Amino acid sequence: MFGSVVVGIGTAGLVRIRDMLAPLPSSAAEKLSVKGFISRRILEEQQGVKQITVEDALSRDDIKVAFVCTENAAHEENIRMFLEAGKHVCVEYPMAMTHKTAVDLWDLAQEKGVVLHEEHIELLTADFKQLKKDVAGKRLEEGFLHFTGGPLKPGFGFPAFSGIARLTWLVDLFGELSVTAASMEEDKENKYMKMTAQLITKEQKPLTWIEEWAPGLPRAKDINFRFDSCTITQLPPATREPVGIFMQDLVLFSQKLLGQVPRDQLHAERRRVLHCLELADRIQQLSLKGSAQDA
Repeated sequence: MFGSVVVGIGTAGLVRIRDMLAPLPSSAAEKLSVKGFISRRILEEQQGVKQITVEDALSRDDIKVAFVCTENAAHEENIRMFLEAGKHVCVEYPMAMTHKTAVDLWDLAQEKGVVLHEEHIELLTADFKQLKKDVAGKRLEEGFLHFTGGPLKPGFGFPAFSGIARLTWLVDLFGELSVTAASMEEDKENKYMKMTAQLITKEQKPLTWIEEWAPGLPRAKDINFRFDSCTITQLPPATREPVGIFMQDLVLFSQKLLGQVPRDQLHAERRRVLHCLELADRIQQLSLKGSAQDA
């Protein structure tokens, strides 16, 4: 059994506790056992699980795993702390706010002989799985992905990082990308933010990615992928799967702990995660450079 602690009791943290208390039957997730949770607040028991201190979590021999579910800005500190203590770590995306930091953390995990897993539930949704099937074998000519949502919360970082799930979609669908241009519009008084990134595939086909955040904006994705044979302008209908996306991710992480995931799959996943963070870095650099020139 892998005794586990959940760090951060927001939506994701509570779901992690729920899923470990009732794991998918006959799956690798049954090897996880939640031993406590950590929060900056003093809280009552959560789903029957008690709050413990960071010091306890780091020192206890029966705790082998940490689930980092804090705001993005606190990911690096928590990951590093638990890796240094020889604990396996599962972290909500993005694992870090720079590509270099993520490389350092992954190297540290390798040095300590433990698993570092970045959750990407957006790749596990039924509609994305169906979209990937629909896209397979088609040649992209031009693509567009526009995400909207309410104001970004403090601590979630630059939109290229807070919205890295959408970037991961594009990379998983169309392969490794390059950034050709990026810009940022912001009205702090009205909590408005819009990032636009121009990307290009290895086949030199253009992709536009927009993240737009403001009060009252619906949480939605608008897509337009034009291929040589057709155009896809909406997510395909997909049947709701019996196993939730967080549980699917929990099973995958547990399989990594048990050494059940092939090395080539682990290598491909690390390459994709680091590539997306490198793209996010570049988008941030170009956006901030443009904002400075406009000022």
